[in-house]
Amino acid sequence: MIRLAVRVRREQAELVLAQLLELAPGGVEESTLHDGVIEYAVYGALGELPELPDLRAAAGDALVEISTSETADDWHERWKRFHRPVLVEAPDAPVGATAVPALHVRPPWEDVRSECAGVVREIVIDPGRAFGTGAHASTRMCLELLLALAVEQQASRGPLLDVGAGSGVLAIAAADLGFAPVLALDHERESVDATRANAAVNRVAVDARRFDLRAEPLPWLGRPDAPPGSIVVLANLLRPLLLDLAHTIAAPPAQLIASGLLLEQVDEIVVAFGERLGMLERRRRRDGEWAAVWLAAPGC
Repeated sequence: MIRLAVRVRREQAELVLAQLLELAPGGVEESTLHDGVIEYAVYGALGELPELPDLRAAAGDALVEISTSETADDWHERWKRFHRPVLVEAPDAPVGATAVPALHVRPPWEDVRSECAGVVREIVIDPGRAFGTGAHASTRMCLELLLALAVEQQASRGPLLDVGAGSGVLAIAAADLGFAPVLALDHERESVDATRANAAVNRVAVDARRFDLRAEPLPWLGRPDAPPGSIVVLANLLRPLLLDLAHTIAAPPAQLIASGLLLEQVDEIVVAFGERLGMLERRRRRDGEWAAVWLAAPGC
């Protein structure tokens, strides 16, 4: 097994990570080194790893060093240490409303959370060769906004589309919260397989399909075969794909939670969905250099 490492300067690390995730959707290991340097590493056989010119282009002026090395057979244990559990606290429910549970998202090799105030729902996510178990800031902020939406939609949690499902954590959390039907879409076969397997483990109904956002119209929206109810879209994607979605979507969803954005990109996405679809910003989240935004169609 080969370990391919890219070292970049800390001040530009988040920008580089956003580009690396396009080249390595299976996930990136992150380590902090000395002298303000961050190392990102991916594992795989030579034919499975990103090309060196692509990595150099992704890192740009932030690049310090690229290196490859053979790694021991225990790399699976290193990979497990990279995927850590995360607790997403539920927002307070209004007086008279039913509270929603906090979400403890964990890989199968981590234990059930034993101590937490209030109700906690366990969601078990094995990333397989798909990206993420929920610990990355972009996914965690999506979950936070999804819980806020669930508090608001006490009796009307209808159809939900998860665009760019990865390991399926957002779709599975939505189904667990009572959204239905839930359709998870991803371009990568590994992500579709991981979503289906994880949905089965968590005993929720999620339909997972391969989907090319740049070549196919988004299901349900503006179509007669759409399931009844106000459609919610979760889109944990990088900026270029979110802009494609804003420019090609047939009709605005009732609610859209968009993540995978750097701080300086959020306003551009809000404007893109607002100008063409009339969608309005409801809430915004920030975590380090990453951000997420909740948009709603007029009147929703």
